[in-house]
Amino acid sequence: MGKLSATSVKAAKEPGRYGDGLYLVISHRGGKSWVCRVQKDGKRRDVGLGSAKKVSLALARERATKVRTQVEVGLDPVAERRKEAGIPTFKEAAALVFAEHKASWRNQKYRAQWLSTLETYAFPTLGDLSVGVIDGHHVRDAVISIWLEKPETARRVRQRINTVIELLLV
Repeated sequence: MGKLSATSVKAAKEPGRYGDGLYLVISHRGGKSWVCRVQKDGKRRDVGLGSAKKVSLALARERATKVRTQVEVGLDPVAERRKEAGIPTFKEAAALVFAEHKASWRNQKYRAQWLSTLETYAFPTLGDLSVGVIDGHHVRDAVISIWLEKPETARRVRQRINTVIELLLV
């Protein structure tokens, strides 16, 4: 296909991947989307830039430049996009939930333990992840190291993680 142009993008119908550094991906159903492929420290990653129906070629090129710049300075472009969208990290969400509910907990010891167990067991693996991407396997990874040694603590940590996620995503 050669260098992408507005005309060639509009005319492209065959499923596949067309590009010149920026890629137009056409699915088997005919949907068109923009993808920027970046590589840092030997790790390759495709970052979506939007639907070709909504994003022009010029805007897709601007977004691709921004993504490449972020990768070059050591930032994760997907995480940066989530920050811009206002989706908090797990650590930020836990602090919000704790502040919102601590007054309703009568026992001072419970208040201290609630945040302390998350700091000890959940924050190392989940702390910097966006709440929107945390999945069952992430929760499992957070509690697996203590599941056999401290099953009650693991159960409580799992419940607290679920509480943070449910209260923020509702």
